Amino acid sequence: MSNRYEMRFAGSGGQGVILASVILAEAAVIAGLNTVQSQAYGPEARGGVSKAETVVSREKIWYSKVTKPNFLLALTQASLNAYSGTLAEGAAVMMDESLSRPENLPEERVIAVPILRTAREKVGKAFTANIVAVGAINAALQLFTDEELMEAVKRHIPAGTEEINKKALEAGKELITPAQAQAFCHHLG
Repeated sequence: MSNRYEMRFAGSGGQGVILASVILAEAAVIAGLNTVQSQAYGPEARGGVSKAETVVSREKIWYSKVTKPNFLLALTQASLNAYSGTLAEGAAVMMDESLSRPENLPEERVIAVPILRTAREKVGKAFTANIVAVGAINAALQLFTDEELMEAVKRHIPAGTEEINKKALEAGKELITPAQAQAFCHHLG
């Protein structure tokens, strides 16, 4: 991992992008890294574009805001369009397979994965899309161990939902091939 990852998570209100961001920040704490997490509230909570951001660093974080993210997760076309132009040079993007890649994003920097479909069809619960995304993100970025990530998930889910969330995490992890992970991490430096 480089010294600082700036990550932005975007979708529509209700998709759980804020929780996904919180879980990855929690995994950073468990791993002994420094982290800051922030989120947008407002009309976004009612179905509009919403975003959350996480900074993960081996060093102290002197500035807590994401200015030029080197990673973007997009679950809706509106969020992809809104944030694809604000990325750092060489940033990597993970988007749901249902979205169209904007022309400003080079194809080699984008992984399109079936996050929403996997939550519905493989896990059996659409509301697990955020946990599927967390599994895919970690598989692509290779930031945390499986144990660190699962512990972070457990700390932020309701009691009694551990098995469905474990299934979602594993389903997300399976969406990323080793070749995709290698290529993705290469773009992040």
